[in-house]
Amino acid sequence: MEDLIRGRLGGADGYDIRCAIDGDTIKGRAGGKLHGKDINLEITERGVQGSVGADSVRIELQDGELRGNVGAQKLTLRGVDRVTGFLGEPIVGWNIVAHQNGEKLAGQLGSTVLGRPFELDLGSAPGWVGTLVAVVAFYALEPRASVSR
Repeated sequence: MEDLIRGRLGGADGYDIRCAIDGDTIKGRAGGKLHGKDINLEITERGVQGSVGADSVRIELQDGELRGNVGAQKLTLRGVDRVTGFLGEPIVGWNIVAHQNGEKLAGQLGSTVLGRPFELDLGSAPGWVGTLVAVVAFYALEPRASVSR
């Protein structure tokens, strides 16, 4: 039986996230049927690769951190159940903080004023996978996150 990751990014004015995990494959959708993007990720021996909408996702494990790109933005993630990281460039980017408590994951992308909170039910997935799904959804659906600089 496949596991599900589902929840919300951005609270009441945000987006739904629904993904199924089947082995090493994560497939799902961020947003609704009309305003949404498909998420297709594969966990490999060296990291994660795949796509969100038409943008590629390529992240590799280096020195205990996941580093790579979600579309045009750089991404760094650290940790398993307490995840921290950064999306974008140092001046114009988003801090990432998330904490797993059992099968629940709660976190924040960006500041408390301009950022987006997220809450996900993880099933049996580790916190870093849920955090990555939230970051990919944020990139896909927030216009300010996917703008190339």
